[in-house]
Amino acid sequence: MSDQTMTGTRNRIAQQVRRNPGIHFNELTRTLDLAPGQVQYHLRKLQRSDDVLEESLYGRTHYYTPDYGTWERGALAVLRRETARDVLVYLMANGPSAPNAVADGVNIARSTLEWHLNHLVEQDLVEKQRDARNHVTLVITHPEETARMLRLVEPSIADRLVDRFTRLVDGLLATEQAKNGDNE
Repeated sequence: MSDQTMTGTRNRIAQQVRRNPGIHFNELTRTLDLAPGQVQYHLRKLQRSDDVLEESLYGRTHYYTPDYGTWERGALAVLRRETARDVLVYLMANGPSAPNAVADGVNIARSTLEWHLNHLVEQDLVEKQRDARNHVTLVITHPEETARMLRLVEPSIADRLVDRFTRLVDGLLATEQAKNGDNE
């Protein structure tokens, strides 16, 4: 492979990371239709030259340009998951809300909501506020910055399918649990 071809490939990878901050490795290889080893090689070169940063969060390796800070990188990694995005969009549209209302509004099981909330809270996107009776209200911690991060994230088809499959399984489990509860 010529130096020019290698530089062209590296530039394509860098452009894709610039256009899609927080893109994860598998999505990068899919969208560019490149072999994983080829992408790894060029990413290492881009990291050595400080053109790309790598961060592993929640089972995926994400890539960013260096102009994203720690909070932004964590936010973008979480927002690449459709369900987490849906939770934030719900809270933006409806304001501070009880977890059950959010789960119903997003049409997910409460356990799925809690899994995503753990990451949203950990990345300082959502706060769980408790009242005098210890009831929880979910509140977006940085609404303006979160809205800006949401605009940067375009979910992939693969990401949407995984999230929708999880929702389907949750729905089936909830139906089965309800059926078993009625039979007892």
